[in-house]
Amino acid sequence: MKTELRIVSPNGHLGFAPTKEESFRIAAATRPDYYCCDSGSDDIGPAALGSDRSVSMYEWQRHDLELMLLAAREQGVPMLIGSSGDCGTNSRVDMYVRIIRDLAAEHGLPPFKLAYFYSETDTAELRSRMDGGVVFEGLDGRGELTGEALDMTTRAVAVAGVHPFIEALRQGADVVIGGRASDCAVFAAPAIHEGFPPEHAYYLGKVLECASFCAEPYGAKESVIGTITQDDVKVTAMAPNQRCTVASVAGHAMYERSNPYYEYFAGGMLDMSECHYEQYDERTTRITGQKYVPIEGDVKVKIEGSAWLGEKFIGIAGIRDPYTIAHIDTVLDLARGEVAAQFPGIDYRLNFRVFGKNGVMGDLEPVREITSHELCVVVESVAETSELAESVALMGTRQIFYARLPEVKGTAGTASFVVDDVLPAGAAYLWTINHTLPVADPMELFPLTTVEIDGTAR
Repeated sequence: MKTELRIVSPNGHLGFAPTKEESFRIAAATRPDYYCCDSGSDDIGPAALGSDRSVSMYEWQRHDLELMLLAAREQGVPMLIGSSGDCGTNSRVDMYVRIIRDLAAEHGLPPFKLAYFYSETDTAELRSRMDGGVVFEGLDGRGELTGEALDMTTRAVAVAGVHPFIEALRQGADVVIGGRASDCAVFAAPAIHEGFPPEHAYYLGKVLECASFCAEPYGAKESVIGTITQDDVKVTAMAPNQRCTVASVAGHAMYERSNPYYEYFAGGMLDMSECHYEQYDERTTRITGQKYVPIEGDVKVKIEGSAWLGEKFIGIAGIRDPYTIAHIDTVLDLARGEVAAQFPGIDYRLNFRVFGKNGVMGDLEPVREITSHELCVVVESVAETSELAESVALMGTRQIFYARLPEVKGTAGTASFVVDDVLPAGAAYLWTINHTLPVADPMELFPLTTVEIDGTAR
């Protein structure tokens, strides 16, 4: 059993923007035990899942995979990727597997074992479970999943915990390509596999998931290294200009939850309420005091689902006329009315997002006084067809210019308004599933496959 384990996290979201090579090379020179990276999130919205595509550039994803693969194979240590291709669907896993094969052949890499698992979940199978009496409990304030929401869902994925990663390592995998997975699991899994306590393993995952976001000054896409022992976790910045401080590490650990001291996983809860942070050296913070509390009963796996809403167009309007700015809410109400009159009985969605209202974004919060000299209004329309969405966006944007404020007399173009055209924005999607599914076996939704890769074969 190892007395310590060192894991490098080179990027908080593989491929979202390219990994910075200098700090990665510095990290690789220290010869860590594992190279791990999360490659997806629901932060990117429901469109990637619904349309089964990446929102990151292919070249950037390949760049990051190449850095990690070559370093890991040179050292002969494992490499783990979770939530492949941004949304973790089966096609994104397949794409990453192809990239690994291509890179192995391009660089003539000696044979190694590749394991990959899928996370995509058939909505018909989910419906069968629901019809059989299984209750899907809602997360983040949602109620139980309804049949209506499930039936409209275009595509769904289960979010893996540590289990498929651990099983792949148990089978001797050198490279693991995962479907949708918990950000923390990619890092916690090797630590648990190597015999380290779950309270430290899950905290290690929490602190490493966003890479250099736990360091200061802010600098994205830089590498950090997490070190776990039986007693503590330490995290060290690799970029020459960054440090992992008590403030930066503690702040990152608490930043995205309604209760900043607890995080839930498939089989338990990480309690960070008694965490102690200390500056271990100039670039490293040490963390102790975290606890892991197992949850009795069935393991619950998070399910994410997305539904197609329609095609989307965007218009952009710039307004400088002081009177129009002061009455922008009335102007937008008039524009909505004109669009409704033009498209009676037709299903569409129209939204105005106002930028510049004393720093307030959106038109949902009232503003008593507007002092900005210029507003930008982004007009979003969604409809069943591209033609209809384009028409609604055009009408909504141009009616801002034509709004008939009763106090304005006679002058054309008073709004000092700029509009050119509206732009296609692809399809619009809606989150329909953010729920948990109880399972008897935490592996049952994540089929695992292993293959041998030989880059020297001709």
